[in-house]
Amino acid sequence: MRTAVIALGGNALLKPEDKGTYEEQMKNVKESAEPLANIIEMGYDVIFTHGNGPQVGNILLQNEIAAKEGIPPMPLDVCVAESQGLIGYMIQQALSNELMKRGIERTVSSMIVQVVVDENDPAFENPTKPVGPFYTEKEAKRLMIEKGWIMREDKARGGWRRVVPSPKPIDIVEKEAIKRLIFGKTPGELVIAVGGGGIPVIKTEYGYKGVEAVIDKDRASALLAKLIGERLFIILTAVDNVYINYGKEDEMPLDVVTLDEIKTYYKEGQFPAGSMGPKIEAAIDFLENGGEEVIITSPEKLEKAVKRRAGTHILRE
Repeated sequence: MRTAVIALGGNALLKPEDKGTYEEQMKNVKESAEPLANIIEMGYDVIFTHGNGPQVGNILLQNEIAAKEGIPPMPLDVCVAESQGLIGYMIQQALSNELMKRGIERTVSSMIVQVVVDENDPAFENPTKPVGPFYTEKEAKRLMIEKGWIMREDKARGGWRRVVPSPKPIDIVEKEAIKRLIFGKTPGELVIAVGGGGIPVIKTEYGYKGVEAVIDKDRASALLAKLIGERLFIILTAVDNVYINYGKEDEMPLDVVTLDEIKTYYKEGQFPAGSMGPKIEAAIDFLENGGEEVIITSPEKLEKAVKRRAGTHILRE
């Protein structure tokens, strides 16, 4: 049995020019389902993960509007849970339909997953994770005053976004259930898990408790792959390859590199925190803790990448 954890990038759900309607997102998910189904048709059992930045931001905005009508707003961890459900539903339905069209009988299951963080993580004092839509500088300054939001400028994409704490994931509450589904005796299970990085919770003497944060989905995906003993971790993003000297005259795509080589590039500052940095950090963490290979590529190149004909391949040795 061949298995993999595949982290879906934001473009699988929303394009930069989209408004965020259900119809737009479902159309994008249907398009993304085709290359995912190709991998399943090759004989892989897969755990899919996904981001939720725009969706959870929109849910927060809907909460703010509802609050003006006297409807109590939900905390951020509950909004993350909502986004897990709605995105999981869209991926689950689109992928199931694509598989049925091909005559492939597989079960696609979405799980609402809690991810444990440290309540003393310094990230709570330094919010960095962008959520929601882009704003102009004038709108951002107004929201900082009116709502007390922390806003940061994204110069690369020309706008301002709200940022929230993004603590490091340290454990996954439902990891054993996920492991049983993907490695169980019954073949055919396809799982959607740790959506949006998972629901951030802390462990107390009375059990688990949700906290106001959003976890990076690539870090949570790498942790999940590590905890269940997965060997292959695939990160799908907007580009076909990882580049060094990106955007410069001497930019160069990386094809096959070792863990030591990618760590050297990372220390040189080749991968900015706002773009490829978190993905490379997740790849390094996975490979340093038992993983064998990380593939980073676009959805369109996924099938070729699995056959070693495209994408960036980072090998433990």
